[in-house]
Amino acid sequence: MALINLAAGEINYKIVYYGCALGGKTTSIQYVYRKITPQVKGKLISIATEEERTLYFDFLPLTLEKVKGLKTRFHLYTVPGQPQHNASRKLVIQGVDGIVFVADSQLDRLDDNIEAYLNMWDNLAGQGDSHLDLGLVMQYNKRDLTDVFPVRDLDELLNQTGSPAAESCALTGEGVFEALRSVTKQVIARTAEGQAEPSHAKGS
Repeated sequence: MALINLAAGEINYKIVYYGCALGGKTTSIQYVYRKITPQVKGKLISIATEEERTLYFDFLPLTLEKVKGLKTRFHLYTVPGQPQHNASRKLVIQGVDGIVFVADSQLDRLDDNIEAYLNMWDNLAGQGDSHLDLGLVMQYNKRDLTDVFPVRDLDELLNQTGSPAAESCALTGEGVFEALRSVTKQVIARTAEGQAEPSHAKGS
């Protein structure tokens, strides 16, 4: 749920990039970070330990248009891709407002995509969230390759909520901002419906 920091005059949203390992989550956030002007972004923080090699908490606040007179700040994160790091995935999605599910479009990654998608819903259900509570966008990545599923097949196999979808190539940035804009519009719309709570500290 979005957090309102009255002292700072801010409303804070948490956006999480979810998906299988090596699907393009971190590459997408890194692209966004490079393109955002320095004046409106904080430090990009990556955490990698020996035990969890692919665990990255990418922290990227973006100050955008005001909502209800408050400055808007987004905090972007990725989850670790490997299934064995599910405890870390659960920690990352706590308090999430919106999710960009990054699917690897390659034919041989279907099982990995499905595992990550089902795992996402299991973890969200475990903390009492449903698709009605969250912004959700499907980002079909690696569309520049040749051995990929048609988008309509990915929608049928993965997009069980009928959420907006964007085709992307995270390496070049094509479609990355389209997915981000889509999810931010959704979470802002939920604020208009009253889904936010006051806080004296910045949301994370």
